[in-house]
Amino acid sequence: MTTQQSDRTYRSSAGIIGGAVLLAIAAWLGIDALVTGHGRTPWFALAGLILAVPLIVAFTLRPAVHANDERLRIRNPFRVIVLPWAEIATLRSAYSNEVVAKSGTKYQLWALPVSLRARKKAARRATRRAAQASGQVRPGIGGIGGFTATRQFPEGADRAESDRAMDDLRELLEARGEKESAQGEITVRWAYEVVGPALAGAVVLAILFAVG
Repeated sequence: MTTQQSDRTYRSSAGIIGGAVLLAIAAWLGIDALVTGHGRTPWFALAGLILAVPLIVAFTLRPAVHANDERLRIRNPFRVIVLPWAEIATLRSAYSNEVVAKSGTKYQLWALPVSLRARKKAARRATRRAAQASGQVRPGIGGIGGFTATRQFPEGADRAESDRAMDDLRELLEARGEKESAQGEITVRWAYEVVGPALAGAVVLAILFAVG
């Protein structure tokens, strides 16, 4: 999580790393095909890059959630949704994180993916923290002669990263949901800067396949 001016920004670090790796692989394979390919191969490579690069960016680097005292701004792969806090009914977490508007419409938070593995790991940390607090510390690695080396975890470590982000957003919703400055209408804008190039690449690929 980072803070810029009055906004809190939430993004998936794993998504950013994965996107960077995928872009590097796509660039390596695509440029190699453009330089060394013969016949229609360079054209296929070019069309493939035009199609793949926007999609990789859309699903990995682009997703973000911005929150301030007035509204929640969700940047998903193909849309940007702006919801004033007064228009939000709840923020829900299950197998995905999503915001539910008072109209009943649901919007998924792509930037905050749910990791069941991270939740299980956090639950184990919470159990260990509770055992330490009660004095019932289980032996662990490094125990010698009845003494045990225990790990200390900071406050909040017993929550998965995306769950902590959702807790922050729920606190903002509770604090700002009824404020006059948080009133307004929900707006949804399609990300044509992503959709346009991807469609162009798909069309070129289709034409290349059609002409043989």
